[in-house]
Amino acid sequence: MTNLAHILTESARRHPDRPAIRLDDIVVTYAELYELTARAAGWLRARGIEPGDRVGIALPNVMAFPVLYYGLLRVGATVVPMNPLLKSREIEHHLRDSGAELALVWRTVAAEAEAESAAAATGTDLVVIDGETLAATADWPSAPAVTARDDADTAVILYTSGTTGTPKGAELTHANLYRNTTTFMDLFDFCQDDVVVGCLPFFHAFGQSNVLNASIAAGASVSLVPRFEAEAVVQLIERHRVTVFAGVPTMYVGLLHTDLREADTSSLRMCVSGGAALPIEVLNGFQGAFGAPILEGYGLSETSPTATFNRIGGSKPGSIGLPIDGVELKLVNRDGTATPPGAVGEIVIRGHNVMKGYWKRPEATAAAIVDGWFHTGDMATCDDDGFYFIVDRKKDIIIRGGYNVYPREIEEVLYEHPAVREVAVIGMPHPTHGEEVAAAITLRPGAQATPDELRNYVKTRVAAYKYPRHVWIADKLPKGPTGKILKREIGVPAHLLEQPSV
Repeated sequence: MTNLAHILTESARRHPDRPAIRLDDIVVTYAELYELTARAAGWLRARGIEPGDRVGIALPNVMAFPVLYYGLLRVGATVVPMNPLLKSREIEHHLRDSGAELALVWRTVAAEAEAESAAAATGTDLVVIDGETLAATADWPSAPAVTARDDADTAVILYTSGTTGTPKGAELTHANLYRNTTTFMDLFDFCQDDVVVGCLPFFHAFGQSNVLNASIAAGASVSLVPRFEAEAVVQLIERHRVTVFAGVPTMYVGLLHTDLREADTSSLRMCVSGGAALPIEVLNGFQGAFGAPILEGYGLSETSPTATFNRIGGSKPGSIGLPIDGVELKLVNRDGTATPPGAVGEIVIRGHNVMKGYWKRPEATAAAIVDGWFHTGDMATCDDDGFYFIVDRKKDIIIRGGYNVYPREIEEVLYEHPAVREVAVIGMPHPTHGEEVAAAITLRPGAQATPDELRNYVKTRVAAYKYPRHVWIADKLPKGPTGKILKREIGVPAHLLEQPSV
């Protein structure tokens, strides 16, 4: 029987006096974090929270998150993390769909959560959390016992981004998360001497499992960053002597474009990238500027999240690496048959990391998990050494005149242009071709480039059917909570919709 909260229990026993969580100048040791979570557990039990009850938490990366997260796990509750930027209707969906008994929300979320269409409509008890919450724990009864849970019991329900409709809750078990956490920790030699930047949001699978849980399991220290700002993170790396940074590609783009002349980032030993494909130009530029390797991996909320990763001393630029221990991958065609060597196919995954299912959605679960294999919707190739290379999301592939165009390939070309900061390639409806290739681009500060120049740059480097006929310069690109570019929210300028293909 496994309760994910045991990772904290063990680290508190081994390293009681070592710093566990830092926020600015506040440091909480493992012994202190253990006691804070025991008091949170006592408070939750006093409120009537029982094993299996769902409890929503909508918190940024502040001290209250790990305290309440592990407190909830200790009593055997199921944690339902929510983005603190959600609006009332979105909060209502999370609470109503999960059947949450209680919602613990950050003070800035309170107005949305208290709206008539949110917590009030679902009958969920609401508690507002703020900077004084930790001080209040002194009056909470301590309940140090960790409730026994079966491996298959649900520890966390993570709601997907809803790119294909209403967000669904992925049920991750204690065994899912415990095994994924410890496997990731061992994979990268996380240890008690590591200091890890906690800027990936903990309500998201990547930040929660690969940063918070993996660091706690290793006895490392997590430096909290409630909101990512590149210059502030560079200063934090120097001030806290950070050894490990984990982020999504847009964070690496931001860090790469900061002024490092006054900064000492020599403490960095390793960086981890996930959440989206990392352009090779960004990878090479960052490694040259910071002197630390970036190891890229791959996973989804439904896979706890890690499925593959490059290894220390054995990585390939542009690859998502090899399957982690205990996890299998293969590539399949639309009919489920295996693809021939070198061909593009959909990634399917089987192993200890695959979710229990989608909460209260048996049909969606059956469609996603077939004979034990989770169908990801991501397209990839595999080389002779077993390294996987993401091509694109199945739904993002552009079919122009019967030819498949993979947006990532075109994005990689555009990232090689010296003026380009960020780029997103999408498909636009076309009356005869079916779809047309389009690119939204932001430029580096002080750089100049015209849409025609960028279009021609790609045109000379790819087949004629691939280059973007429509190109525009944007002030910024829409991003999700982790900083991942949201292609579905990119608006095409009206004048381009009326123009014929170039």
